[in-house]
Amino acid sequence: MSKTIDRRGVLKGAVAASAAGIIAAPAIAQPKWPARPITMICPWGAGGGTDATARIVAAMLEKSLGQPVNVVNRTGGSGVVGHSAIATAAPDGYTIGMLTVEISMMHHMGLTELTPASYTPLALMNEDPPGVQVSASSPYKDIKALADAIKAAPAGKMKASGTGQGGIWHLALIGWLMAMGLKPDHVAWAPSNGAAPAMQDLAAGGIDIVTCSVPEARAMLDAGKARSLAIMAKERNPQFKDVPTLNETLGINYSVGAWRGIGGPKGLPENVQKILVEELKKAYDAKEFKDFMNARGFGMTFADQAGFAKFMADGDKAMGTAMAAAGLARKAS
Repeated sequence: MSKTIDRRGVLKGAVAASAAGIIAAPAIAQPKWPARPITMICPWGAGGGTDATARIVAAMLEKSLGQPVNVVNRTGGSGVVGHSAIATAAPDGYTIGMLTVEISMMHHMGLTELTPASYTPLALMNEDPPGVQVSASSPYKDIKALADAIKAAPAGKMKASGTGQGGIWHLALIGWLMAMGLKPDHVAWAPSNGAAPAMQDLAAGGIDIVTCSVPEARAMLDAGKARSLAIMAKERNPQFKDVPTLNETLGINYSVGAWRGIGGPKGLPENVQKILVEELKKAYDAKEFKDFMNARGFGMTFADQAGFAKFMADGDKAMGTAMAAAGLARKAS
């Protein structure tokens, strides 16, 4: 009997000592993040505006985080391949990427089931609204004169271009026409392989209007072969401060544009999100980033996580409306 009691006493004492040891032991620290290189996926090809923006952001994060941040271009499927790679990455913070305006368009076109809600938003870094460009020889000297001419012209008489059918700049035109109370096809759209060939066609007199970002039109503007009458934005671009907004000139509070932000897969750890959001804001505020973006005429717009999430959700709704009106919306297969 005494052995049993002694044994229980020993066991009881051992348990107590063990518990005391657990309480007294220091807390095990979480592994520091990042502990290894980070991959930043760019859904578009090397050399373009999205790639350039991704690389300056990656370079600045690399300095502040103390780990390599490697930009990997995952192209294809009109942006689907790269955006899918971001959404399906392991949610550990070691794979993030550039989210672009196409994520609010692709699912409406039936290309994917991905939506802005498929990601952990981190920060909006850039937005380039479309400008409304005409040739230097155009009779329209301001946006009101052009708007009046569009309204007075028979449907389909005037032609515009700037990108392919259903691209962001096509949708920008559609949204503007609808805001003026016109049908989405009142101005005929001539598909092009981008803003550069469209601007050349504009200068040659083949079309009447080009809707594309003012930085994309800059070469022709600087050469005196075209002029920008307005931008579809809430405020003027400081790099093109003489170009007014639609709201200033026509009283149309319509804004849209190509944008780029940083996001990751859903479920990123809270500590990783906190670090990335703080460092992205520091990068955005840095002179190096501002000089880089200003030198290229890229619009600078920042939004934190909540702001970026709302920005994408609002844009997704607007894109859905515009694409449906233009007969471009389809269900993902």
